[in-house]
Amino acid sequence: MKIVVLGASGQLGSCLKKVAAERNINDISFPSEQEGNILDEQLLGKLFSTEKPSFVINCAAYTAVDKAEDEQEICRKVNRNGAAYIAKACAEHGATLVHISTDFVFKGNVTGLLSETDPTEPENIYGLTKLEGEVAIAEVLPAHFTLRTSWLYSEYGNNFVKTMLRLGKERDQLGVIVDQVGSPTYAIDLAGTILDIIASDSKEYGIYHYSNEGVTSWYDFAKAVFDISQTSVKLNPVKTSEYVTKAVRPAYSVMDKTKIKTVFGIQIPYWRDSLAECLERLAAESV
Repeated sequence: MKIVVLGASGQLGSCLKKVAAERNINDISFPSEQEGNILDEQLLGKLFSTEKPSFVINCAAYTAVDKAEDEQEICRKVNRNGAAYIAKACAEHGATLVHISTDFVFKGNVTGLLSETDPTEPENIYGLTKLEGEVAIAEVLPAHFTLRTSWLYSEYGNNFVKTMLRLGKERDQLGVIVDQVGSPTYAIDLAGTILDIIASDSKEYGIYHYSNEGVTSWYDFAKAVFDISQTSVKLNPVKTSEYVTKAVRPAYSVMDKTKIKTVFGIQIPYWRDSLAECLERLAAESV
């Protein structure tokens, strides 16, 4: 069973490399962006013909949320068109797709858990184009698993946890948003779940929600980063109205994970436990 990972150089792709190596999964390839350019249909077809994948994991995405407001065309090309090209290639070559999406497909104006069937109403271009990608995939490829996730972080790439650690060394105090609430996701945990889904050989295709268990604000997330890493920084709570950004973020986007836990029997770690694991690994790397 061959697995191909697209967008392999990013944060989640790097985590998939690590977890696959730990599990001794050898029949998995991580083509470069040049080899697996998701905007080049001809190149994708050549890659699929060569690799003959049973599963394709799409980690490629345009994720610069604020910049996307000014770069709508390229954001849409990557998040919608790229997803559609991958789905088409999967359909032509008989591959199952695992596609990564986001909680930003929701408006985020309710305080209940968001299920996979709840209405979507993205408030920014990033969320809109990711939703368009979900729809484009579903139109051409029944055999797909779309995993919506949130607040992704890890030892790799640029993310909130690593930014907080860097700023904690540079500054005595920081202001962090206190009125946006969600669930952090350790990308290593998500990578493991993706590989668990593939190993299950399930045919229960469709949309699933995955994040770590628990709920927090960006402010409390930052506080946990500094508490666990024993970094002394004064944190100041900041309201969204006081920190204006180009893109509107969901105020509350906590997703219901009952479906993924029931279908695949997955045990999901609590967010603070996974954060501690990540910080321990980062500390070990810096020694």
